[in-house]
Amino acid sequence: MSGILNSSIGRKFAMALSALFLMVFILQHFAINILSVFSPDAFNEASHFMGTFWAVQYLLQPVLILGVIFHFVMGFVLEIKNNNARKVSYAKNNGSANSSWMSRNMIWSGGFILIFIVIHMIDFWVHEMNVKYIAGDMTGLINPADPGSGFRYYEELVVKFEPIWRVALYCVGFVFLALHLLHGFGSAFQSIGANNKYTKALQGISKVYSIGIPAGFIFIALYHHFTGTH
Repeated sequence: MSGILNSSIGRKFAMALSALFLMVFILQHFAINILSVFSPDAFNEASHFMGTFWAVQYLLQPVLILGVIFHFVMGFVLEIKNNNARKVSYAKNNGSANSSWMSRNMIWSGGFILIFIVIHMIDFWVHEMNVKYIAGDMTGLINPADPGSGFRYYEELVVKFEPIWRVALYCVGFVFLALHLLHGFGSAFQSIGANNKYTKALQGISKVYSIGIPAGFIFIALYHHFTGTH
């Protein structure tokens, strides 16, 4: 593995694989979250399953965390390597003539997304770890002593989106995600060699995914802010 990461092509390939893995996770995450708009019960059931099923908790969750860390670390490494390899600065080379704004600013959009992920994990993941593994409550119920109280996930989600500052932060975060994906989606497939005759199809899928999924998350945040109890 270390040998692969020592080469520029190897690093880009590894970066692309981690990006594709995270895009699959984002899609799955969206599929569950959108249920909260149409069916609170279905959202509660799906959230409870994902939050208690052993394979998700002890296998997929650690892999996901490692994937996130690897992707961002590799992103910063590639940026540093690219900067060191440039013989002429962008100011002299007029980089804007050869690349898009999104491709030149992936490090900045990625940095903001990293900050957003940390805040998101504090909001949801840290809370879940505290309830399940510190407090020892794996029931997922609003009131663990009352089996009829119902699952807590939908209620907690609505409460999280009450403050306008959090909704605004989420909206900005997903705008940056869209900008990041608009370049990163196609770049990831290109790095693993899935281009040529598939280029046009991938470009179409890229735009739908890169704009549609972040827009969907923004819709979820706004929906719960304006329809939830205040």
